[in-house]
Amino acid sequence: MPDGNIMDKKIMIEAKGLSKFYGPFVAIKDITFSIPEGQIVSFLGPNGAGKSTTMKILCGYLAPSAGSATIAGFDIASQRIAAARLLGYLPENGPLYNDMTPNELLRFFGEARGMSKDYLEERLEFVVDQCALREVMEKPCGKLSRGFRQRVGLAQALLHDPDVLVMDEPTAGLDPNQIREFRANIRTLGETKTILISTHILQEVEAVADRVLFVNNGEIVYDGRPEDLKENGSLEEPFHRLTTGKGGVTP
Repeated sequence: MPDGNIMDKKIMIEAKGLSKFYGPFVAIKDITFSIPEGQIVSFLGPNGAGKSTTMKILCGYLAPSAGSATIAGFDIASQRIAAARLLGYLPENGPLYNDMTPNELLRFFGEARGMSKDYLEERLEFVVDQCALREVMEKPCGKLSRGFRQRVGLAQALLHDPDVLVMDEPTAGLDPNQIREFRANIRTLGETKTILISTHILQEVEAVADRVLFVNNGEIVYDGRPEDLKENGSLEEPFHRLTTGKGGVTP
């Protein structure tokens, strides 16, 4: 593990034998991993590999057919409220209420989470600055650019100051400058939080991740450091082999 012995740190995200079946179709099969506090982990794989399914199960939005998931030791199925207090989730194309302004939206989510008035004001100030939203706080979300919508989604995920962040394809649809800003944000957040990011973009892994969980056809085929997966300084050839079955990499 990149950060030394995993047993020395508190486990913040854990999947044990997660499987999801839709009739005969296998979305994921026996997904098992543990992520200690302070790690930025990239959940890498091609489209349709099972990344989003796993993310939804980890966050309690989808029930597994088998297996279990925990956030900071809280079972996501039986202790969902306790787990949710420690979890920030940014889904792919995070849904926003288009008629609400970011100000209204963030206050709505803060109140829904039971945040006190003073604490909500304090956290609003923080996330507005962290996500550079001040200029659009009173503009309807439906009128915002893709980049600003993604910032609002991140602000929502950070509002209650969670220990764990789970993000599904967070830079999809962003332009190069927006991607650069978003990755810088992730590196800063990784100094105090445990982060799991799903992506199929190799540059994303190289830019932010301490560790890679590579999934293909619903199964983990590699778990280790990005630099150990590279060949000739690139992840392109290993990605090709692991997703086409032409050779392999030993985890």
